[in-house]
Amino acid sequence: MANVLYDKGREGFLDGSIDWDTDDIRVILVDGADYTFSAAHDFLDDVAAGGRVAVSSAFSSKTVTSGIADSADVTLSAVTGDPCEMLVIYKHTGSDATSRLIAKIDTVQGGGALSVTPNGGDITIQWDNSTNKIFKL
Repeated sequence: MANVLYDKGREGFLDGSIDWDTDDIRVILVDGADYTFSAAHDFLDDVAAGGRVAVSSAFSSKTVTSGIADSADVTLSAVTGDPCEMLVIYKHTGSDATSRLIAKIDTVQGGGALSVTPNGGDITIQWDNSTNKIFKL
């Protein structure tokens, strides 16, 4: 598959319910064996709890220049659990039923498949520094 924006995430940017540079945006390390992506998924409650291996704190240093979403790199601390094949970015509201899904990332820079096996250590997510950064609207 490829990196993709959720349909309701795109809708949220257009209707103003998602504001990248001011909202609490987070990322989840996800086990693809426990979550099957659908562009129609809308909120975090669509991502099975068993598939959520690690969750970040709020992104920092977010930018939106030229419709390109970027942020400082993120570190997930002391990660244990199943092997993971994707990242899911979402707007955190404190409730799974209202936390809007934004993007699914399963491909790393250069086109390879994302794959990480937690070993109890930290995992640093280094966002792509090329033209489109995390994603471009």
